[in-house]
Amino acid sequence: MTTERYDLIVVGSGPAGEKGAAQAAYFGKRVAIIERAEHVGGAGINTGTVPSKTLREAALYFSGIRQRGLYGIDYSLKENLSVKDFMHREHVVVNKERHIIARNLQRHNIDLIHGNASLVDAHTVRVESPKGETTLAADFILIATGSSPHHPPEIPFDGDLIFDSDTILRMNRIPKTMAVVGGGVIGSEYASIFAALGVDVTLIESKERILSFIDSEIIERLRYQLSLIGLHFALGEKMTEISRHEHHVHLTLEQAGEMEFDVALISAGRQSNVQGLGLEQIGVTLGNRGLVIVNEKYQTSVPNIYAAGDVIGFPALASTSMEQARVAMVHAFDLAYKEHMSSILPLAVYTIPEMSSVGLTEDECRAKNISCLVGRAYYEHNARGQIIGDMSGMIKLVFATADKKLLGAHIIGEQASELIHIASHVMMANGSIDVFIDAVYNYPTLADTYKYAAYDGLGNLEKWNASNKKS
Repeated sequence: MTTERYDLIVVGSGPAGEKGAAQAAYFGKRVAIIERAEHVGGAGINTGTVPSKTLREAALYFSGIRQRGLYGIDYSLKENLSVKDFMHREHVVVNKERHIIARNLQRHNIDLIHGNASLVDAHTVRVESPKGETTLAADFILIATGSSPHHPPEIPFDGDLIFDSDTILRMNRIPKTMAVVGGGVIGSEYASIFAALGVDVTLIESKERILSFIDSEIIERLRYQLSLIGLHFALGEKMTEISRHEHHVHLTLEQAGEMEFDVALISAGRQSNVQGLGLEQIGVTLGNRGLVIVNEKYQTSVPNIYAAGDVIGFPALASTSMEQARVAMVHAFDLAYKEHMSSILPLAVYTIPEMSSVGLTEDECRAKNISCLVGRAYYEHNARGQIIGDMSGMIKLVFATADKKLLGAHIIGEQASELIHIASHVMMANGSIDVFIDAVYNYPTLADTYKYAAYDGLGNLEKWNASNKKS
């Protein structure tokens, strides 16, 4: 059997795999990607980021939530909404994204090989497929196999009544009632999507609040908005038992007791896709749930093998996965290019309404004994907010009292995931809230709320200074 030689072998074609491969190929390296699935794109394109965000837009469209805010009328849900209606746009977008990725690989002359990869040694990969077995060798290997929903053994997942975040995309009907177990990003997003469609959703979370990494004030506004579309919360509740009975799911909660739902979505975290790769056999160190342990350059314990994306764990975002892979390849091939990833990492949660954050929350500053103040501005006081009908949006700036340096920004409302990058860039430049005061924004825009949040912050700083002088 002949061995095909490459400069780089990438295992996985998701966000990390694609961008890592393209980075190396851009600088003239011969690259191969091994993908075990039928389609390229990984979970980000096929079962995760893109599908869920597309379904969110479909839910907003069919529910008429935006129209209600825009026209102030009782715009009702489309009657007899089918799964086909709901999923149509998701199928279109996913297929388009797959095509874009395939074209990108072709443009960079990257060989795409379908099959199951396993590492023979630190430089050799065996690929098994229905067509037979092949062997590849390379100077460097990038593990970018992503993650899959974690399946606790006591939960009888069946993809019919009890779903995970992958199988929910293949549901065959819109249920009347739904339990969502797990108040993290995935659980909260899907809970809001189905609640917007008129499903009677109960979100069950063992902690006292959902999305504990988001600013508490933002979360309170989210909870209020979700309650308006009928979402119920069971917080501080632990599910002790789940079973299916004919056409329903029975859940037992520690405090509330037994409850019955049409379906249940279990969001119990994710685990790395490392099964069958043979990483441990060649000396690659793995952690909890199969997470690949890496250093700051994304090297594993075997120096010529790198890993990036969900397979290494937190923050497990498509955005950070891409940048991790680029940094890894720059280090591997000693390229004079992107040597590190920014420590300023914006994140977005695509609930209804969406939220986005960057930097420290007000509570985190207090915990770190950082003297800070906040400035707020509201969409309802902004012309663009009035035009688009978003009366609930808010931007919150957290800044240092000593020098007004921006420490964090937190947004809830339309376009939050886009607006956050303005704050991110200011923080990357170590800027203060004066940047927003000095800036000129198009009018009318939601971006203009930054200026008024900064004005509010300056007013709070004046009061704080005056109070300190008196004392």
